Formats: sequence, C-alpha cells, structure tokens
Amino acid sequence: MSATGPRLAVDIGGTFTDLVLALPDGRHLSTKLLTTPTAPEAAVLDGTRQILARAGLAPEALSLVIHGTTLATNALIERKGAPTALLTTEGFRDSLEMAYEHRFEQYDLYMERPEPLVSRPWRLEVPERLAADGSLLKPLDEAALRRLGEACVAGGIEAAAICFLHSYQNPAHELAARRILAAYLPERLISISAEVCPEIREYERASTTVANAYVLPLMERYLARLETGLRQAGIAAPLLLMMSSGGITTVATARRFPVRLVESGPAGGAILAQLIAAGAGIDRALAFDMGGTTAKITLIDDLQPQQARHFEIARAARFVKGSGIPVRIPVIDMVEIGAGGGSIARTDALKRITVGPDSAGSAPGPACYDRGGVQPTVTDADLLLGWIDPANFAGGHIRLAPERAAAALGADLTGPLGMPPAQAALGVTEIVTETMASAARVHAVENGKETAGRTLIAFGGAAPLHAARLAQKLGITRVLIPFGAGVGSAYGFLGAPLAYEVVRSRVIRLADFDPPLLNDLFAEMRAEAEAVLQLGAPAAALAETRTAYMRYRGQGHEVAVTLPNARYDATGGEALHALFEAAYRALYGRTIPGLAVEALSWTLALSEVRPLPARAAPPAAATAPPPSGTRRLIDPATGAEVAAAVHPRESLPPGARIAGPAVIIEAETTTLVPQGFTAGPIAGGHILIERLG
Repeated sequence: MSATGPRLAVDIGGTFTDLVLALPDGRHLSTKLLTTPTAPEAAVLDGTRQILARAGLAPEALSLVIHGTTLATNALIERKGAPTALLTTEGFRDSLEMAYEHRFEQYDLYMERPEPLVSRPWRLEVPERLAADGSLLKPLDEAALRRLGEACVAGGIEAAAICFLHSYQNPAHELAARRILAAYLPERLISISAEVCPEIREYERASTTVANAYVLPLMERYLARLETGLRQAGIAAPLLLMMSSGGITTVATARRFPVRLVESGPAGGAILAQLIAAGAGIDRALAFDMGGTTAKITLIDDLQPQQARHFEIARAARFVKGSGIPVRIPVIDMVEIGAGGGSIARTDALKRITVGPDSAGSAPGPACYDRGGVQPTVTDADLLLGWIDPANFAGGHIRLAPERAAAALGADLTGPLGMPPAQAALGVTEIVTETMASAARVHAVENGKETAGRTLIAFGGAAPLHAARLAQKLGITRVLIPFGAGVGSAYGFLGAPLAYEVVRSRVIRLADFDPPLLNDLFAEMRAEAEAVLQLGAPAAALAETRTAYMRYRGQGHEVAVTLPNARYDATGGEALHALFEAAYRALYGRTIPGLAVEALSWTLALSEVRPLPARAAPPAAATAPPPSGTRRLIDPATGAEVAAAVHPRESLPPGARIAGPAVIIEAETTTLVPQGFTAGPIAGGHILIERLG
C-alpha cells in the first residue's frame, strides 16, 4: 500500500522486538527492545514512543504501520492456543491423528508423532455427507450439531474448526454448521475449511483449519489490544499485517485467517534479501536470518524467493518432512531451526555439545543478560569469544555481564567437559553454525539446488557474527550484510507489497478442458482477492499471477505451473499441456509420453505492483580510515586468539576494504570478519565480505 508520510515497521521476534521508521526524506531510524512475552504489544508501544521521540514526530504524523509477529507461530509450537474443537464428517474424527499413515522415520524405534492440536474427545463427528462432486449424499443433522454445540460450551471450548468431507467442492454444509454453532460460540471464532483452505486432501485441509482456529482467540485479543494501544497513543494510521507469503494484508483479514501470519517475520527478511539482491545484481542468493530464537534460510533465484503452498510447524524431528503439523497456505519456502542467539547449549550423555532447539528467549534470556538466566546460550559463547562488546549490545540498551556467561558455561560445559572456557565457547558456535549449514544443505537438495556459488545475504541480530563461518562451511565465497541488518525483517516489511492469494480445487483433465468453467473460476477468484485488498491500489496497479497444480493422472503429487493471464478458449487444453511438460521437464529432466494430464488446484494471486530496485553501480575504490581500536577475540576461521581491528560501520566509506580479523560495529549488530576475508561497503551501505583465495 502506497503511503507518502512516515511509515513504521514492527517485527516481534521470540527475543527482540525491532522497529524501523522510514521518513519521507529517505532516512531511516531503528531500535531494538526485548520482547515482552506476556503482553507483546507493550514492547511495540514503548518502542513506537521512543522512535517517534527520536525523530521529533507527533504520533498523528505516521501514515502507515506494518507489523509482523511470531505470536501465532509460537502459540502453535508451544501449544499455547485456545481450547479448540474439531467438527468433522461422521466416521472421520481420527483422520487428524492418522495423518499420512506412514512413519516419517522408518527405522527410528523411538519415533514420536506430533500430538494433534485437538485431542480425541474434542474431535466431534457430525452426521452429514457430500459426494466428491459436491452432491448431497446425507443431509446435515442439525439437531446433532446443536447437541455438540452445548457440549462445547459445557467443556470450556473457545474456538471451533469445521472440516467436512468434500467441502472444497460444496461449502453448503460447513456454512450451515457455522450458522448453527454461532448460537453457542462467537461466530468470529469458528473457522471453516471452505474459507481457510478450500483444497483437496482432507488431512491437510483439516490440519490447516484447526491451526487457524487454535490461534484465533489469541490473535484477536492481541490485535485488539494493539489497535487500542495505537489509538490511545494518538496513531490513526492504518495497521497492516505481514503474511507468510511475503505480502501484507488488512487487520480484518489477519483476524479471520491468522494462520497466514505464521512465518510473517521471516517472510519480511526474505523480501529484504530480494530487494538487496536486485540492487546488487545477485542472481543466486541464500538468505540467512539469525535472530535471538531461530535461524531461517531461504533460496532466491532470479530475484524470486522460493514459494510454496505447504509448510510444517513444530517438526518433531529436525529437517524431516512429515514430522510436523502441516498447513496449506501461501508461504515463502524456508527452513527454520532452533538456532539463534538465545539457543541453549548443553552436554548430552556422551559428553557432546548440543545446541537448541529450545531458547532462553527474552525472559529470562541468556545468562549474560543478568535477568535470571543460568543456562549457557550462543550469545554467552559469542560474548566469551570476544565477538560482542558487552557495553554496546543492542545499541547499549542491554549491558551484558561476561561473568554470568562464564559461570553458565562453567557449570554446564567447561566443568563437565574439562576444557578451557574459550574452547567450550568456540565449540558452541561451531555446533550451531554446522547445524545451520546442515539445514541449508538439506533444504537446497530437497529443492534440486545447491548452495555453492551463491551469495549469502545475512541479517538479523546474530547473523553477521556467524555468516562468514557459515559461508565457509557451505562453499560460499561472498557474504552481504545489508544496511540495518540487525533489524532486517522490519526493513523488509517496508518493501513488501499489498497482496493476497486465493485457491480453489477443481479436478480438470486437460483432455476434457472446459474453457467457460475455468474462466468463471478465475473471475470468481479475482473478485475475492480484490475484496480483500480493499485498502489497496487501483486495479490497474495490481499484478495478477495464476498457477495450476498439475500432474500425470495416477501420480500422487503435483507440479506448480505458471499460467498466462488470459481468457481460455478451445485451444487452452493444449497450451496448458505444453506448459506442464515444460515445468515437469525442468524438475525431472524428462516427460512421460502417452499419460493423461490433470490439474487439481488453481491459485490466483493479486499483488500491488512494486518494481525491484535497479542494479546500483559499484562505488569507486576508497581508503579505509584507521580502526577505532582493537579487540582480543577468538577467530572462528583458525580458533586462535587474535587482535582484531574495530571499525564503526559509519566510518567506512563505500569502496573501502579492510582485511580480517576485524569487527564492524553498529547499533543493532556486529559483523565479524575472520582471517582470510576482506570486507567493505558497496552501494547502499551494504557490507560485502569476500573470502580470499
């Protein structure tokens, strides 16, 4: 959404809340506060007051507030959502627990599946049945539904998910069930699969609808408190929410479909990486976002982040598909792992160092925060290695206590392992970096790609400390640290377009191609998307993207095929067949002659037109000023203690180069340049780190 006045972006993470204020003259102000987990809006409102005061702006001067949050994600991971009931077709209550009916780790005797968000007593069966084509087989039993509504009230249920068989074809029974159930539960807290995920495949549709209902009360209360707080602060600007797809949407849509917000913060980081890649002329990038709680990795090819319609939350086994809670939503495809600055380090029964996935978060936080934390974390290790200045962490808002970090590592690592503190701390950073490298390799392989030869774009408070070492492990020679990297996702929010995607499942064999059916379907989907973008740009400024999910008949999985934006005629079936075979060949290197092709689902995405930045000319060579001092630290490339030059980021002119070992300091983060690397600003103030040799 276009706005001419000052714009504020807010990103709530598990440890820090980041704010960036974009001023009309092109300047940006930023700040970083500890997240307030019991009342997340408190840090947002406090940070907003601080940043407006620094800018000398009155609250009413803001023209737009864009917000991303991990609140929905954390509620799903930590199972802190509302008591929820699932109402489903009679005989299908256990499909949520049966899942895919396979073992995601075939040879693990101790494998544990993730527990469903709704326990079996609250998976309620409703007598009704629709056929696969949407025709009526068994009427909805309204009396039985009312009895279930009474049971929900008596049982303290706060939200409900309704998922009937084949409702993606005909939503009549789900709509009627919601109307009846609204006499017992607030209608706004009832999710129906025909609206949340109108797609074929019952289990994933039910799982997505349940996840949406599970976080509905939490997100509604939070957004209401936030809107009230902003109004009381004198801010009348529209509030928009970042979605997992990389687009922004209205509060009304976010309240109906909070499941679309599950990866909103990381999606902002991917948008930032896309903008940086365009300005730097980078065709193949690996976006790396490491904050206080998690690390996220995204592939970017030809200036487009990898997209998907399937995502798993809270995987029981790291990196293993099928071990989490599946949701079918538009999402920037990324791998997320519990590897952040607050990730807790410990030794296992074999006296090996392990890190994460649990985090100390913001309360109590790492031991060095001196807020009651006693377990060692990655940030404690970074501090003991000399990578962080204890007096200037988070812009000086948090003074770190090295003695607390040393005590924590001593109790849990140094003592049990019998090794010097520095060696134990280096072991922690090596383990967490290798964990991130492994995740990146697996993610790339799963997508038929590789990490070598890419540019690593690193942002988030902890990423610039670990990026160069991660690049070494991945065979990457170039690392880019964006301007404002410590609050990178919030910067990405400011560049995100207003957007929305609609999906429909209609099984169509290309041999029986029906142009009027498809034309009417896309017209209906466009109207729905335009209704959601009610605060958006005029229709002429909206870009439309159509996608079909197609397969050879008899296959179990589909291939995403981009379609032309046009009305279809009798030749449309042949055109779609050619597009499918081109996409199939690009993935598998071949096609299968003689097999019929069918499409299962169709999507239409509308997005505000926002051209990517033009490639900036490289700056002329410049001379770096002398360092402001030196710091004794452990170099991750060699493991040796060295005297590293300290350079304030603002002192380095574009085109200047410095040699490692060195640290480049700024308010929200620190960039570590190991031995064997050079670094310096390029156009836009971004730091380019290159490996020698």
